[in-house]
Amino acid sequence: MSKKMNNLTQIFNKLKNIKKNSLKINIWLFLIAFSIFILCFLWFFQIIFLDSYYKSYKTGELDKAASELRKSINLNQQKIENIAQKRDICIEIYGDNIYAATVSNKGCMEFGNKNFKVKRDFINSGLLEQHYNLINERYQNETLIYALKLDTDLYAFINASLEPLDSTITILSNQFIITTIVVLILSLIIGYLISKKLSKPITQISNEARKLADGNFNANFKTDINIYEINELADSLNYAKDELSKTETLKRDLMANVSHDLKTPLTMIKAYAEMVRDITYNNKEKREENLNTIIDETDRLTLLVNDILDLSATESGNTTLKLEEVDLIKLINQVIQRFKILSEKEKYQFIFTHPNSTIIKADYKRIYQVVYNLINNAINYTGEDKKIYINIEENKYKYIVQIKDTGKGIKKEELKHIWDKYYHSDKKHKRNSYGTGLGLSIVKNILQMHNYKYGVISSDKGSTFYFEIPKK
Repeated sequence: MSKKMNNLTQIFNKLKNIKKNSLKINIWLFLIAFSIFILCFLWFFQIIFLDSYYKSYKTGELDKAASELRKSINLNQQKIENIAQKRDICIEIYGDNIYAATVSNKGCMEFGNKNFKVKRDFINSGLLEQHYNLINERYQNETLIYALKLDTDLYAFINASLEPLDSTITILSNQFIITTIVVLILSLIIGYLISKKLSKPITQISNEARKLADGNFNANFKTDINIYEINELADSLNYAKDELSKTETLKRDLMANVSHDLKTPLTMIKAYAEMVRDITYNNKEKREENLNTIIDETDRLTLLVNDILDLSATESGNTTLKLEEVDLIKLINQVIQRFKILSEKEKYQFIFTHPNSTIIKADYKRIYQVVYNLINNAINYTGEDKKIYINIEENKYKYIVQIKDTGKGIKKEELKHIWDKYYHSDKKHKRNSYGTGLGLSIVKNILQMHNYKYGVISSDKGSTFYFEIPKK
């Protein structure tokens, strides 16, 4: 007894925990309501309107028979009998020759009795056709009569007996009561099973989404149900999870890398400042050397902060472009001039080829930054020959700016990641001599703001970064 009570308690608790507006309840109620609607529809038309439908059907049969009689060219006994047999009606043709055809004598109106008045009245009326509704006194049932004039002295009287439907409706009503009970029970069971099957994967997806919201990127939105829309939702959420996971990884890497890049120059600045204060303040040569180191590290720190600010500004979408006419050749020469010290001290070679004139419509400051970052990237990764090739190609519709290094190239699987912030193939931070690791991300955002196509082609003989500028 106690076991049964516990089972009932568990069922009650489950029912109590089901939310009224849950998908399972809504689907269940919808299926039950649909079943009730279908049952009501059947009751309405099969029971309430059965008598009216039966009379309408018989009237239609009379009309079809009349149409066939009108279309008949050579009317004879056999043809009349065929029509009567086909429509389950009685037909009498009245004229010079009288033909009569009936399915059976039962139920047919006998025009020879006192109801012959119908025939006489119609012939004398001069009408072409007329419907009558009479009570057949012999069988005490309702009879429909369709009288029509076929020719000058030829008339047709078509009649059909309407059988009483009271007993039929009673039988159908009793049968429908049983059917209704069975259908409602089946609707409750099947509706519950369907709603459970449909709501289960969505509940699973919802639970996994909560895990994802809590930062658990091991959430799996895969479902076993073979429903296209639910599978599409699961695939979209799995894609979103993967992208969020990448973003979270990049965020951690960015924080680690920025912290590293901030910490290193700050440590250097502090160390050399203390050295100047405590040790080399009397030694001019050493003091100057230490102060130059402090200045270099300050410049590096400024570069990093500026890159972070630029990246933040371009990613926020709040930056507006100041479009103007720009001499691209002059701009690139100005960027190359900034790296002149590398040519003089470290023998870097900047090989620049271009058309005679290249005037574009762009934001000067932003395009300058793009070219600077791409050249700076080429400097960091070029080969032992220390050559950087800068080329502007021109065709009818656009200018193509290419910046190539002679390094070892980029692996094919890494090409799509190089535009990410601080992406490195070994997943470790590498700090180069002339950059912050944010340059290509800034390039990507600026070029997207201009709606310029961009990309990279790489092999074991170097990498070529390019972007395309439509002609104005």
